[in-house]
Amino acid sequence: MPIILRLDRVMADRKMSLNELSEKVGVSNVNLSKLKTGKVSAVRFSTLEAICEALNCQPGDILEYRKD
Repeated sequence: MPIILRLDRVMADRKMSLNELSEKVGVSNVNLSKLKTGKVSAVRFSTLEAICEALNCQPGDILEYRKD
């Protein structure tokens, strides 16, 4: 898959746990875990916006495109 999710790296940089991010974003741990491991096929812009706000980052910090 050419889209790589870097949520785990950004969370580690910010020293934020999955539980803490879940509380701040209002998304379940299960859904954030799937996002973190790349086991999703779509992300709502509202969720991406909330994650970026909670982590003080840009969407490009979380999502990366890598040509196969």
